[in-house]
Amino acid sequence: MALKLIRSGTLIGAGGTVKADLLIDGEKIAATGHALDVPDAEIIDASGKLVMPGGVDPHTHFDLPMFDTVSSDDHYTGHKAAAFGGTTTVLDFIPLDYPSMQEAIDAWHAKADINAVIDFGFHMNITRLDDQVQSEIPHLIAEGITTLKVFMAYNNRLRLQDGEILKVMRLGAKHGMLTMLHAENGDVIEVLTAETLAAGHTEPIWHSHSRPAWGAVESVLRGIALAEQVDSPLYIVHVNTAGGLDQIDYGRARGLPVMGETCPQYLFFTEEHLRRPDGAKWICSPPMRTVEDNQALWLGLVNGNLQTLGTDHCSFFYNGTRAIEYEGEWIAIPGKELGADDFSKIPNGLPGVGDRLPILWSHGVGEGRISPNQFVALTSTNPAKIFGLYPQKGALLPGSDADIVIWDPDRPLKYGIAHAHHRTDYNLYEGWELVGFPEKVFLRGHLIVDGEEWFGQRGMGCFLKRKPYAEVI
Repeated sequence: MALKLIRSGTLIGAGGTVKADLLIDGEKIAATGHALDVPDAEIIDASGKLVMPGGVDPHTHFDLPMFDTVSSDDHYTGHKAAAFGGTTTVLDFIPLDYPSMQEAIDAWHAKADINAVIDFGFHMNITRLDDQVQSEIPHLIAEGITTLKVFMAYNNRLRLQDGEILKVMRLGAKHGMLTMLHAENGDVIEVLTAETLAAGHTEPIWHSHSRPAWGAVESVLRGIALAEQVDSPLYIVHVNTAGGLDQIDYGRARGLPVMGETCPQYLFFTEEHLRRPDGAKWICSPPMRTVEDNQALWLGLVNGNLQTLGTDHCSFFYNGTRAIEYEGEWIAIPGKELGADDFSKIPNGLPGVGDRLPILWSHGVGEGRISPNQFVALTSTNPAKIFGLYPQKGALLPGSDADIVIWDPDRPLKYGIAHAHHRTDYNLYEGWELVGFPEKVFLRGHLIVDGEEWFGQRGMGCFLKRKPYAEVI
């Protein structure tokens, strides 16, 4: 692969900013510096532009079966959407819906390997716990999977009891693995959902009412308490409440290795969106809450008590009875209309993997909430460190993968479906006026996005085997 020299850009890293050139040799960053002289290199002019490491989204779901359908983005369409938004690495979750863990891993590789267009890794859901599963967990490390997700919700489907979660945490910690926790109270949800439906309440807003915020708050604290008792690091996924953040602050203030992730939807939307005629579009678990929760989570990102911004991307059609055109073909997949008469049957999930960076840039950096360096930390460097990918990912350092975004900080655009590239029929941010957007995106030195042009190809994304004992930040 020819040398490429990105000339005269402003390099933005988590730790600093410098105006410099960047040299790509093959799939790696070879050097950064002022006025680099490389006669044989292809010159890419980045004057007036920002140069950043590709985004790392730590929380995505592709090709995921749910409620008699499947999420509408697979490992090709979801990766493509990610790339157009400036993300070059995604971490997906393997459901433990197979007799053995190895069969689950093989099934997910069969889905992902041939379709991947950006680099990817896997987390393992632990949704049952018996002697076989416990014996298999240490062997995940040889597969490059070093993270275990457990649930306090979804009774009789995904949930483990607290004692089982304790065992998973203890076993994971013994082998340098990180436990990830979905913190909601499954028993409360089960009772309130049954009572709500029995009373004839079927509208989307009752999704939120049947999953009260206090259930999340106490579950976060319960998870932290369990982790402390077995010396386990803990990562709370999709933090959606001010109270949940308070519990993370409580643990971190006492030196406990607990970290938190939030998602764009919890910064911008509230449960009031579920009252709209199209409220099903905003159904996800856990739900959006209040303006006060939005404000608290923004503050958590600003002050470092939340370490990452993921997406929990899990897209569905709003109306899967109507086909959309995607890459010249018409496609329709059953979606949120499945719960038109019963909120509990609406597939839980939102499109978002392509929205994360543009939305956070305009409303985080553009509105002065966070610095460009914090933007890179939250969306790239921190997740790379936490999930054992740094400095291969999340950095503009010699030897790092040449996953690079050339960002135009001055580009205005009206955002929505046309720019997001998710394979679904709606976008939560339709019509939002943004300033700042990716201009070029490189995956390991290969140009995959150039403006509106797409050069990615199925199968070019690589599986990332991660190592245990990753950093706690």
